[in-house]
Amino acid sequence: MSGDNDFTGLVLEKTDGGISAGVKQLGNDALPDGDVTVAVRYSTLNYKDALILNGRGGLVKTYPHVPGIDFAGVVETSTSPDFKPGDEVILTGWRVGEIRWGGYAARARVKGEWLVPLPEGMALKQAMAIGTAGFTAMLALMALEERGLTPSTGGEVLVTGAAGGVGSVAVALLSALGYSVVASTGREEAHDYLRDLGAAAVVDRGELATAPEGPLGSARWSAAIDAVGGTTLSTVLATLRPGGSCAAVGLAGGAALNTTVIPFLLRGIDLVGIDSVFCPLERRKRAWARLATELPAEHLDRMTGDASLSDLPALAERMLDGGVRGRQVVDLII
Repeated sequence: MSGDNDFTGLVLEKTDGGISAGVKQLGNDALPDGDVTVAVRYSTLNYKDALILNGRGGLVKTYPHVPGIDFAGVVETSTSPDFKPGDEVILTGWRVGEIRWGGYAARARVKGEWLVPLPEGMALKQAMAIGTAGFTAMLALMALEERGLTPSTGGEVLVTGAAGGVGSVAVALLSALGYSVVASTGREEAHDYLRDLGAAAVVDRGELATAPEGPLGSARWSAAIDAVGGTTLSTVLATLRPGGSCAAVGLAGGAALNTTVIPFLLRGIDLVGIDSVFCPLERRKRAWARLATELPAEHLDRMTGDASLSDLPALAERMLDGGVRGRQVVDLII
């Protein structure tokens, strides 16, 4: 019989055959230590979540485990001076869902210093439609702006892995701010979707799959947000225009980087890695405040799908196979 403090969660357990996932009843005594307990309303499915659900990448060491690298919800109890019961909050990063239990349960307990207040004018579901992926896209844009990118700079901004979560938000955000965006994807069926998000042009990822024969290729892009890595990132660096910048946010294509110092010396380009996990609090707040006002709601609706906890194992497999586009919001309201 369930107690008053029981709640539902998706639990991963290690078995002789690998990793199993099942929706179970949990109790408050199972939660980790922390000074804020949150009633989780929404979470999302990110590429890292998909890896974890399939036992890949070595991201989780201890089982049983509740994954989910982000969530939005309402504070239930708090001994943190920064939050009180009833406050609406967002959590991304801090390795929640990896080394600590995460958002795929109706209740979470975390450190108050990890939480960001929900920005004014933003709903909880909207926050998770943006989620870690959208937060990462905004951090990438901020990094490019800090290196001189503005809509008046001219030229095209490339977004790779554009049909995925980070890429979709990056395309919508950049186009809304007046940039000319070129989206790269290997999925022909996603071309119209990306144009609807504001891409001025869509190129097949095959164009970026082979690095130029020499250290430099034709200078094409004023800036880039690369959500792929591997050979794609090498090609992007070799084809940036002089003074261009690339914000690298993903490793789906691999961590190896086959390049030389030539693009950095002869074209003066910048490569900046985006860390959304341990991002300082003030920068987090600034990114979320901008997302609340600069990302068009109609584009967010267009790129968002809905899922339940029981949907996640199968949906994660599809994501790893490249069969999921945009953002997937997990509804924890029961």
